[in-house]
Amino acid sequence: MEKLGLNSKLAGDMVSVQQRVTEALKAEGFGILSEIDMQSTLKSKIGVDFRPYKILGACNPRFAHRALNAAPEIGLLLPCNVTLSEVAPNTVEVSLVDPLVMMQMIDNEDIKQLADEVREALQRALDSLS
Repeated sequence: MEKLGLNSKLAGDMVSVQQRVTEALKAEGFGILSEIDMQSTLKSKIGVDFRPYKILGACNPRFAHRALNAAPEIGLLLPCNVTLSEVAPNTVEVSLVDPLVMMQMIDNEDIKQLADEVREALQRALDSLS
């Protein structure tokens, strides 16, 4: 299976790691547009217990605008998903979607160049957490 994202395991609880991730993304021009608490959703919808797991929808408006101008259908792949998953006590795995993987299905050179730029920004945010 192809690796879908950029990953790192961080020490801390879900709340503190989420705050750190949000700040690191903000430093790269991303804001959080949505938050899905999968633990709560799975419990309330189907009665399943699941580890703490959140999906954040991160968006950099400048990148999004360029992408939508180059290929309007790209909205189907926005925003950039970020997951936070408690994998052990006091350990949260952070995964950020790899735009290069996501954009492979679009045959557009402008989008491929933009995906490189977005990936670099996401990687810088992830690296700043270490």
